[in-house]
Amino acid sequence: MARGWEASPAVVERWKRERPGLIVDEADVPPYELPDPLLTTDGTRVDSPEAWLPRRQEILELFRAHVYGRRPSEPPAEAGQRQTFEVAEDDPSAMDGAATLKRITVTTARPGRSHQFEILLFVPNDSGRAAPVFLLLNNGRAEQTDPTRHHRFEFWPAEQVIARGYGIAAVQVHDLAPDDPQTFRNGIIGLYEADKRAESRASDAWAALSAWGWGASRAMDYFETDPRVDSSKVAVLGHSRGGKAALWAGAEDERFALVISNNSGCCGAALSRRTFGERIADPGILQRFPHWFCDNLKQYDGAEHALPVDQHMLISLLAPRAVYVASADEDLWADPRGEFLALAHASPVYALWNHAPIQPDDMPPLNHPLVAGPRGYHVRSGGHDLTARDWAWFLDFADTLWPPHDA
Repeated sequence: MARGWEASPAVVERWKRERPGLIVDEADVPPYELPDPLLTTDGTRVDSPEAWLPRRQEILELFRAHVYGRRPSEPPAEAGQRQTFEVAEDDPSAMDGAATLKRITVTTARPGRSHQFEILLFVPNDSGRAAPVFLLLNNGRAEQTDPTRHHRFEFWPAEQVIARGYGIAAVQVHDLAPDDPQTFRNGIIGLYEADKRAESRASDAWAALSAWGWGASRAMDYFETDPRVDSSKVAVLGHSRGGKAALWAGAEDERFALVISNNSGCCGAALSRRTFGERIADPGILQRFPHWFCDNLKQYDGAEHALPVDQHMLISLLAPRAVYVASADEDLWADPRGEFLALAHASPVYALWNHAPIQPDDMPPLNHPLVAGPRGYHVRSGGHDLTARDWAWFLDFADTLWPPHDA
C-alpha cells in the first residue's frame, strides 16, 4: 500500500491564508495526553468485556454531564407519555417497482401537548429478506432526501443503496430541534420543557445534538415494528454536525449495529486535545453553535486538556459494534488525522473482544479505505461533503458485516 495520507502543502497554505491563527499544520499541534478509556475513576484497569460495562457507563455519564447533555427517558417509560407510529404513505411501486416507499409519522405525546416528525424509508422489493437499513440524520435541506425522487442528490443516493440490497431512511434533524441557538428548544426539547425558562435549564440539560440522536432512537423504535426491516442491522450515519449526532446516538442507543461519522470534526470524531482546525475555544464551535451542547461544555473553552473525556472515548462507547469514520482530504477544518487517531485510540477497548489494534501510524493513503474487523476508515479526495463515493465505501463495509446473500 502507498504511504499513508498527509495533507497537501497547497491545501495547508490555503487554510492558513483563509483562517489565520487556525492550527492546520501537524508541526503546530501542541503536545497532549489522552485520558485512558480503560482506567476507571477509582484507578481500576478494565481487562474484560464484563468489566467494561460499568466503565462504559462512567464514560457515558461523563459525556452527558460535560458535552452533550442528558436526554429524557425513552418512551413510553415515563408516566403519561405515549408514542405512536402512523404510516402516512405506503407505495410498493417506488423507483419503478424496485422499492417500497414508506412515510411514517412519529408522534410523542405528553399531557396537554405532543410533537411529531417523519421518517422516510425505502426498502428493496426483491431482496427476499428483511433489509438492513441505513438511517441518515439529515442536517441539510429537506429536498436532499426527496421521497418523490424528483430531486436526487449524492448526499442521500437512495437508488444506489436499494440496488445494493439495503434499505435507506432519513429523518430531518430540524424537525427534532431547529439548528438555531434561539429556537432549538422549539421541537422535541420543548415537549419536555414547555414550562421551563431558558435560564432555569440545568447545566447538563440536553441540546440539539442530543435531540437529533433522540430522534434516531425513535426511528429505531419504529424499525423494530416493521417486518420489512432487519432491526438487528441498522446503521445510523450523519455528515458534519449530523455525524456528531450519529456518534452520540450510537453511544446512547446500543441497538444501532453500525455507526458512521462523515466529516464530523470537532466534538464528533476528531480529538479535541489536538486543537487542530475547528476547536472548542473561542472563536470555535461554542461561539458559533452553543445550542449543540450542554452549558457545561463552556467551562472547557480554551481548556480542552481539562476535559475528562476525548473523542476516542466516544468511539469506545460503540464497542464491540461496528463503526466507520470518514474524512475528506481538503477538509482540514474537521481534522482528518484527528478523526483517524480517535478511531485508532479506541483500539484498547475493541481489543477486549480480541480485535487487532489500529495503530496511530496506520492512517491509509487517499481513497484507500482501511477495514479492520468492525472498524473502517477512509479519507476521500475533495472537500466537506457526503458523496456517492463515500456511500459506496460505506456499503462495501456493510457487506463485510452483513454479507448480501445471508438469509
